[in-house]
Amino acid sequence: MDQDLTQTLSQIANQLRIHSIAATTAAGSGHPSSCASAADLVAALFFGHMRYDPKNPRYRNNDRFVLSKGHAAPLLYAAWAEAGLVQVDELLHLRELNSDLEGHPTPRLPFVDVATGSLGQGLSAGLGMALSARMDNLDFRTYVLLGDGECAEGSVWEAANLAGVYKTTNLIAIVDVNRLGQSEATPFGHDMEAYRKRFDAFNWRTEVIDGHDMGEILEVLEAAGLGTQPLAILAKTNKGHGIPAIEDKDGWHGKPLNKEEAERAIAELQPKAKSAQGIPIASPTPFPEPQISITATPLPIHYENGKKVATREAFGNALARLGETEGRIVALDGDTKNSTYSEKFMKKFPSRFVECFIAEQNMVGVGIGLAAMGKIPFASTFAAFFTRAHDQIRMGAASFTNLKLAGSHVGVSIGEDGPSQMGLEDLAMFRSVPGCAVLYPADAVATEKLMEETLRYQGMVYLRLSRPKTDIIYGTEEAFPIGGAKILRQRPEDAVTVVAAGVTLYETLSAADMLAADGITITVIDAYSVKPLAGDVIREAASRTGHAVLTVEDHYAEGGLGEAVAGELSPEGFMVFRLAVPQLPHSGKPEELLARYGLDAASIRGKVHEIIHRIATRPQPALAGTMD
Repeated sequence: MDQDLTQTLSQIANQLRIHSIAATTAAGSGHPSSCASAADLVAALFFGHMRYDPKNPRYRNNDRFVLSKGHAAPLLYAAWAEAGLVQVDELLHLRELNSDLEGHPTPRLPFVDVATGSLGQGLSAGLGMALSARMDNLDFRTYVLLGDGECAEGSVWEAANLAGVYKTTNLIAIVDVNRLGQSEATPFGHDMEAYRKRFDAFNWRTEVIDGHDMGEILEVLEAAGLGTQPLAILAKTNKGHGIPAIEDKDGWHGKPLNKEEAERAIAELQPKAKSAQGIPIASPTPFPEPQISITATPLPIHYENGKKVATREAFGNALARLGETEGRIVALDGDTKNSTYSEKFMKKFPSRFVECFIAEQNMVGVGIGLAAMGKIPFASTFAAFFTRAHDQIRMGAASFTNLKLAGSHVGVSIGEDGPSQMGLEDLAMFRSVPGCAVLYPADAVATEKLMEETLRYQGMVYLRLSRPKTDIIYGTEEAFPIGGAKILRQRPEDAVTVVAAGVTLYETLSAADMLAADGITITVIDAYSVKPLAGDVIREAASRTGHAVLTVEDHYAEGGLGEAVAGELSPEGFMVFRLAVPQLPHSGKPEELLARYGLDAASIRGKVHEIIHRIATRPQPALAGTMD
């Protein structure tokens, strides 16, 4: 090993420590001890090993670096400052409102592909990037720096398992085993054999090294990409290494040095530090940008008249259809592909399909990684199972991800499987995610059209899919813009506006026929776009029906369609009544469950009669509000 190189890189590592100390002390917060433990690893990667263009960090064939231990963000910023992309003076504005050098990394910065900081997610995203390279025949490698503390997260091992299954030799995990967590020592401390056994069990090639020995670090990095297994480098380090006052001492996680402590530490490091400016960085292999566009005209939609088709099946049809003209689509599934019908895509495009098995957190994380590389991933499973991946989903929003998620088997209408399988919280969850569109088609045509809109939409989309087969009620000439709604019934004398979506739309249409026999007409709106909601359409319709609105949804009342409509119309003098699943449901036949929980046509009919009676007998003037 070149002694001059190892000495230079060790000096650069100390310079990264100096930047990290200075930045966190200036900010008055941050994690200098976590930066110091990994500084040698980062110096070796950025200035002695990785192949990338420092002036073009988003170049498609650059080696990728994911800082899974996102609290060490000052170290990442310091590396890019030494690489020349960040001004050194800017490091002293860490965590300030007007600086994108935030407390944890986000893609507001051009050299950050995915947001990190909620621990345990970086390896999943890195796996998605590695799989993207394989799909595109690119030779970049993905390096993921993890902390030992986050290896307690199950999502780390979901990712490790799948990487071992797919033998992603272009994925390298580097674990900074510095022994100390936030509040106490980690479970295994410096027991390196414990970490080795775990990665070995998931079919990784493992190497244990001294994380402060630059020669060892470079030597093991030279073996990256060899063999048939992903590589795990387990680096034994000391938290706060290079800062004697805090090195390997408890109580220094997330605690900056005060001004005097920082000056003393920097003075001790300065004689052993060196800037990386002028250090040659290996260039990536040049590859042309792919010539693929999403403007290609999709194949036509066709369904036989009178045929019942479940929206989950239409999703599978649309995915396979759109895959013909958009080569960036990648489908992921959680061992439900014969229920979500994503198997239709798999059969046509096996090289663009990733079976993630029953590990939804990792599936979403892999999708975020794929999206960061320019893919358009569609991940599907039962809606109920996305709830366990909510943290990955919200971090996807922080990553400005272009991930598309499809959840099937929603509501009590799935029937006999019971409440563990019923997606009843999903609307509330996805409505709370910034920038995420939430779509709920009622028939196959609406599903296909909304899939086209989903493909064009830049950002996260959640598509809510039903299990039962439903009648096709729309023609293929219909348009379904995101943020729109459809008025299916409307007459000047309508008494109430009823807003529904999915299976409850059909119950509402049946209720409208029953009410017509009673001499009552209602406006019926299909709110297929739950977020953004077509508030103007609903407001205009309700203003014609005495300002009375009834929402009907196969979802819990909290956070669903009813709350979306009430929030849109309040406080403008509208009365919003709601029918939703009122309690933990039971197994049963779909029609039995819809009736028991007040969502069938008869229940809607009864509620409309009740509303009309309440309006007729209410005190004047009417009060705005939400009524169940």
